Amino acid sequence: MKKFWANINVPIFALAPMEDVTDTAFRELVVRLSAPGALHVVYTEFTSVDGMNHPAGKKRVGERLVVSPSERKILQQKGIRLVAQIWGKNPEIFHKVAKEITEQYQFDGLDINMGCPVKKVVKNGCCSALIGQPELALEIINAVKEATDLPVSVKTRTGIRVHETERWISQLLKASPAAIILHGRRQTQQSDGLADWNEIQKAAELRNEFTPSTRILGNGDIFSYQQGLEYSAKYGVDGVMIGRGIFHNPWFFNPAQEEKTVEEKLDKLVLHTRLFESVWGETKNFNILKRFFKIYTQNFSEAARLRAQLMEARNYRDVYERTEDFLTRKGARHFAELL
Repeated sequence: MKKFWANINVPIFALAPMEDVTDTAFRELVVRLSAPGALHVVYTEFTSVDGMNHPAGKKRVGERLVVSPSERKILQQKGIRLVAQIWGKNPEIFHKVAKEITEQYQFDGLDINMGCPVKKVVKNGCCSALIGQPELALEIINAVKEATDLPVSVKTRTGIRVHETERWISQLLKASPAAIILHGRRQTQQSDGLADWNEIQKAAELRNEFTPSTRILGNGDIFSYQQGLEYSAKYGVDGVMIGRGIFHNPWFFNPAQEEKTVEEKLDKLVLHTRLFESVWGETKNFNILKRFFKIYTQNFSEAARLRAQLMEARNYRDVYERTEDFLTRKGARHFAELL
């Protein structure tokens, strides 16, 4: 358990941490749709160590670490590991919060965010800003490793304004993290342009030379399971992490899937909504759900119309009623066409 990165058969497939996306409801949905052995690691949303260290903010920030009983059960059934991702810039606070999370929660690992390129975060010296502060980055990794017996990984990028893969990854490898997940874009690219997998390959080669025990996963522009298999082999990495690709296909981790029917897609939309409602009720902004509706409402007749109606929904009941009305009308129309 405590060394799970080393015990997973490669190639490893992981679901990326994404703000206001990878909460317990969405993770559970993705895990439910995954084929046995096709998904290995899932992550929480980004969790601020400063927020967790602040009495007034701890409850709200702690929502990012919530794991529902139903998610916990299915993760255990499928043997999928759950990693909490944390971010900040103060090694002492990292140490304190990492210790608390280890003692108070049931995660399989901790991951340090050194890749987020959001300007207000970077301006504060956190996440991808640490690429320019390698000594501080090492202090943070070592502080977390001292605080926990869980495996500690790092998610990062290839550089700030230019690719600095050799310099940066060589520095990180000095701390012997259990895994490095490398997004093949620079900080200044945000999500623009293409991920440079040749830079990711450089990281794998450095690992082979200096710290063979560290897993290297590539991240960026993977839009099918088969592509993930191919890139793992082509670029010499231990696996891939999927971010935006899940928005194109929530069945991403079920490679033997067939084309889904309208009913199957909308069934999962309703399931996702019910999972969200059961966990958060009225405590979390309902409108967060709306960013997911496009996942389930595309590539079928009148999908855009239904999507527009769902975007105007004011509550969970609206989602259920509008989806049911659409399916009822579709069924009646289909029956009429058979006469």
